[in-house]
Amino acid sequence: MSPDRMEKNAAVPTHVAIIMDGNGRWARERGLPRLAGHRAGAEAVARCLRAAMQRGVSYLTLYAFSSENWSRGPQEVADLTGLLCYYLRHKARELHAEGVRLRFIGDLNRFDDSLRAELARAEDLTRQNSRLVVLFALSYGGRGDIVQAAQHLARAASEGRIAPEQITESMFASHLWTAGVPDPDVIVRTSGECRLSNFLLWQSAYAELVFQDVFWPDYTEGHFAMALDLYARRERRFGARPAASA
Repeated sequence: MSPDRMEKNAAVPTHVAIIMDGNGRWARERGLPRLAGHRAGAEAVARCLRAAMQRGVSYLTLYAFSSENWSRGPQEVADLTGLLCYYLRHKARELHAEGVRLRFIGDLNRFDDSLRAELARAEDLTRQNSRLVVLFALSYGGRGDIVQAAQHLARAASEGRIAPEQITESMFASHLWTAGVPDPDVIVRTSGECRLSNFLLWQSAYAELVFQDVFWPDYTEGHFAMALDLYARRERRFGARPAASA
């Protein structure tokens, strides 16, 4: 069945996270520069946000720039950050009017002052919105997220503010960049690749994984609906036995 013909399913995840993969290959297949793929990918982000709001998703996390992406050529890094800055300047107020809250997670200190200022303005503008919370993972790595949380707790323990035995999973989670956000119910990756690539490693412990063979610039509301339909068919047991065999 075509993804654009999928019908809405009642079982809607609270939090959807997406590894947006395939911009470069999409551009290469068309003989276009990689920047064209990233621009087309930005349009897919807009479609994805609309689909999430239409389906009643509460949280959407998008893997936009990984910590490993810094190893790409300086021109591509500049293109990516420039496109993000442009998107924020021209779309933040539109998203604000739609009731979208924007959050940015990752090692943001690696970006220059002008981009960090744009990120802060977008967060401040949309802080009170609650229709959909969108987290953009920027300069983000799952291992780095875990390490920085461990560093915070180690510092607190060394200063005598907590005892090591007081550290629990919930306390640890409260020091991750995603603090205050429920773990993702489903993680989607596009482009046909089947790995997490250092994305939300702690938070994905019980997430359902959906891999879709479509480059991100071609992603539509229908593909999003298909991913949610696949999620709804699965039985989430969190380590327990199925109800029928209990």
